[in-house]
Order: sequence, then C-alpha cells, then structure tokens
Amino acid sequence: MTLTARVPHSDVDLFSDDVLLDPYPTYRVLRDQGPAVRLDALDAWALPRYDSARRALGDWETFSASGIALNETVAEMVIGTVLSTDPPAHTVLRSVLSERLGPRSVRPLQQEIAQRADALVDEVIRKGAFDAVTDLATAFPFSVVFDLIGLPDDARPNMLRSADATFTVLGPMNARTAESMGSVGEMFGWLGTLTAADLKDGSMGRAIFQAADEGRIRHESCVPLLAAYAAAGLDTTITSIANAVHLFATHPDQWDLVCAEPSLIPSALNEVLRYDAPVQVFGRKTTRGVELDSGVTIPADAQVLVLYGSGNRDERHYPEPDRFDATRNPTDHLSFGYGTHACAGQALARIEAQSIIGALAKRVHRFHIGTPTRHLNNTARGLETLPVTAVDLHTTRQTY
Repeated sequence: MTLTARVPHSDVDLFSDDVLLDPYPTYRVLRDQGPAVRLDALDAWALPRYDSARRALGDWETFSASGIALNETVAEMVIGTVLSTDPPAHTVLRSVLSERLGPRSVRPLQQEIAQRADALVDEVIRKGAFDAVTDLATAFPFSVVFDLIGLPDDARPNMLRSADATFTVLGPMNARTAESMGSVGEMFGWLGTLTAADLKDGSMGRAIFQAADEGRIRHESCVPLLAAYAAAGLDTTITSIANAVHLFATHPDQWDLVCAEPSLIPSALNEVLRYDAPVQVFGRKTTRGVELDSGVTIPADAQVLVLYGSGNRDERHYPEPDRFDATRNPTDHLSFGYGTHACAGQALARIEAQSIIGALAKRVHRFHIGTPTRHLNNTARGLETLPVTAVDLHTTRQTY
C-alpha cells in the first residue's frame, strides 16, 4: 500500500495589507508547515522554503514561467514576453538584453556610475534633510536607466508609476491590481508609439529595435522588452537602495563595519538583498506533477508561488536568518532569481547599489531616520518614504 503524504493547507492571504506590511512572521509559519503549502484562498501552492523555491527556479521544464502572473488578465497580456516564456523562445529574447546588460557590457560603466553616485550623495548631504526614497533611491537609477535605454526625456515623469504598477499587476486580481491596470496600459500604449528613431543612438533601446530589424526577434517583442527592462531596472534598484539606507540606519554597528572596510560593500549588498528581497514572490505553473522531498505532490497545471522573501529567511539554510549581518555575504540569495530566468540586469543593479553605498560610506557617519512609510505592492517590497538626516563623516556635524 502506498502512503500519500498529508498536504499542508493555509487560508492566509499573502496579499492582504497586514501581511504585505510585515510578511516575515507569516512566512515562518508557512515554512514550518512544509516545503510546499496549499493556499486555499488563492487556489495555489506556495513554496516557502529555500530549497523548494530554488528547485522551482532552477527547473523551468517543470515550473514554467507561463505562470508568472497570478491572474488570468495579466497572464494573457504577458504571453510571449521575456518574463513568461521558457527556452528556446526565452533564450532568444534574453540574449538581446544580455548583450547590453551582462557583466562584461556594464563593467565599463562602473566608473561613470560611481561618479554619478558621488555627485548625488554630495547633493543630498548638502541639502540637509532628505528623503532616501525620492531624493536618493529614485533619483539615481532614473538617471542611469533612462540613459541606457535611450528613452526621451518626456517619458521620465510617468515611468516610475508604471514600473511600480508592472510589479503589482503580477499579483492576484485584487484592488491593487485593478487600480494599477490603467498605468500599465498607458505605459504599453506610449511605448508602442516609439520607433528606433525616437531612441538615442547607441542605446539599449535602439539595439532592441535593431535586433528586430535583423530578424532575431519579432517586432512585437520590442515594446515588452523595453517595458520589462524599464520596470525591473527602476523599481527593484530603487527598493534595494532605500532598503540599504533603512537597514544601515537601524543597524549602526553594521554601518561602522562597512565604513571601516569598504571591501565589505558587495557582501553588505548581498545581505541587504537577502534580508529584504525587492521582489518577494513570482508565479510559476507546473507542466507535470512533481513530488517534493516531503512526499507531497504538486499536480500538473497548478499555480505556484515561489516565495523569494521567505526562502531568503529560511533558518534551514541561513543561520540566524532574522539577523542583519553585513559580513554574511549570502551570494546564493534568491532575490535575483536563479537559473534560466535569473535577473538579466543584476550586474547593473549591483553596480548602481554598490556605488551609492560606497558614496555614502565616504560621507556619512550616522543616519538618523524619521518614521518610514511602507509602499504596498503585490509582489515587490519597498518603502514609500524614508526621512533622513545624516551625520557628515568629514565635518562630524548633523545635517538638517
């Protein structure tokens, strides 16, 4: 007689305001239930543990990216895009992005990005009191990403709202998704009016149109590729930089370590990304039944939620996972994904965030923060505002 493992169930709504404000206690409960938990309210399966999440991310043949969106409307909208395709179609689309976003391609930009970071940090320090989200974390990737894509200047004001909306509509069809659909539609509609001539010569945007002209990708793929890069390049980088300031403000001993030893900055950024993943969850869909180590079988054609944020806090993988430790260097964190669908722009995102942290380490002795406000998004986790005053390292005076 074959024994079937008991399926853990939960009625939690991972997309309720209360959970989004602080998902980590809920994640711990789900992890304790098992590597796969049936979410009855969503008619879906959650993968809350590190090993089960990483397994899904590394096995696109079983856990297909066609399930990236958790509602049917957006799932249909993203068919054929780099987010929702699997190899071989995904390989072709990703190669166009990787030509400009791979480590070798972005390495020559490192010095210029560092100079921009120094200039912006000097500006906010001179300004006195500043908001780490709007004045620092948002301003910096805006200047970098738009120049790389080659978008016209008049596109910039509306792109932040659209980038945020792009992530929230990947969740279930709740009020947040419904409210954000218009912004996403506007972004795709506006991007759809662009031609290669509208984009700066030598830019990544121009290269995408060139790839279509050469027959490497379909012309219909140009706008989704532009949108995917603009959204990911803005929203996740903004979130990472703001989270870094918040974490170093609330863990001054860790900031002291970074200031004393700048070579720790890459390790510190990895810990920022692990501790508070910019993207908390992405969807997948099973192409066949799959049995996990617990003996539980997820059936074919099931909606799956890969919980990046939970896997990054899994005590089975990381000792003391709720402790922020700038020396931990968790290079295997899940925040940029894993496998075939790992973030194509992660090399650039790392350079941007490390440059800002490095610039701050040269200027700031202490961060003093006001009460931050949390921005609620179905799949991304970030701050709305983070008021900051800083103790200048050089003058040892507090800026107001």
